[in-house]
Amino acid sequence: MEKKKTSIVICLGSSCFSRGNKENLEIIKAYLKEHNLEDKVDFKGELCTENCNKGPIVKINGKIFQDVDARSIVEILNNYIL
Repeated sequence: MEKKKTSIVICLGSSCFSRGNKENLEIIKAYLKEHNLEDKVDFKGELCTENCNKGPIVKINGKIFQDVDARSIVEILNNYIL
């Protein structure tokens, strides 16, 4: 039985994107490539999650992470992906 892919969804709404998800997007893409996870992770963007005041927002398997910055995104990926 094949293991289900991990889902990462990044908010691409203007507030989250300008507050840090532009950088987080590049960090996540590089992280997946560096760890050979591109075929094990379903990585996509979505428009506003209506959590603008708590952004940038990143979801992993439905769990919402708030105020995600360049430092915390690597820690989150290490804990939830590797």
